[in-house]
Amino acid sequence: MKSYNRIIALLLVFAFGMILIFSGCKKEDDPAPELPPESSFMMNFDDFSNPDDTLNNREITTYHNWGYAYVNVAVWNTLITVGLAIPVASFLESFHHEAIYHPNANNWTWTYNFWASLNLFKAELTGYLQADSVVWEMRITRQNHYTDFLWYHGKSSIDRSGGYWTLNEDPLNPSPLLQIDWFNHAIGTSDIKYTNIEPGGSENGGYIFYGTTLEEFERFYDIYNKGQDNLTEIEWSHINKNGRVKDPNKFGDQDWHCWDVTLEDIICP
Repeated sequence: MKSYNRIIALLLVFAFGMILIFSGCKKEDDPAPELPPESSFMMNFDDFSNPDDTLNNREITTYHNWGYAYVNVAVWNTLITVGLAIPVASFLESFHHEAIYHPNANNWTWTYNFWASLNLFKAELTGYLQADSVVWEMRITRQNHYTDFLWYHGKSSIDRSGGYWTLNEDPLNPSPLLQIDWFNHAIGTSDIKYTNIEPGGSENGGYIFYGTTLEEFERFYDIYNKGQDNLTEIEWSHINKNGRVKDPNKFGDQDWHCWDVTLEDIICP
């Protein structure tokens, strides 16, 4: 009887040990969390107009409404393209690499080199699970300049339906600069918002908000100028190119000001 009990005890110990081994390997066997979509980081400036639609090719008196909307969007496009060149390049490159799981840190890491602004950088993107979300941190190194600078961090839902990023300005001024909030809605629409969060900055709280809808004008931008306390609203059809703009400071009223499919000014219906 004692031998039988000893055998049972040994079997239980063996089974418990196997459970520990397999549970310890589970994370390594699991796939890495899926990266947030590119649209979580990059606002779409491409479908507002094509490259030929510039004020140089339009008479300002007859393309005033569209032209004003175009300039407002173009300013933000330039600011984002230039100001976020390194963070954007680092994020886009991550989709071309595989993650490695680190059991001691309990996270996955994407490590790779990338080019931005004619310079070579090293990126280390880490992600770890937190309930039904993934927490992300991007550290960037430029040889002989800075090492493992935490350029941005954020959180996203595991199903990639939404999340946020917080970006610091740069290694010389490592303070918060921009917050990106993004959502992919169940009905097929999406939106993304860039908000200025520079501590003490005159434009802290200013933002540009872009999204898709199921309405007649299925694209929109809301641009809030904090310094002027002014909201510019733009709605348009990315298929037909007609749209409208509202701006109290510019037009002196709360009315919509429209353009047609040729981008010419019209009286709003």
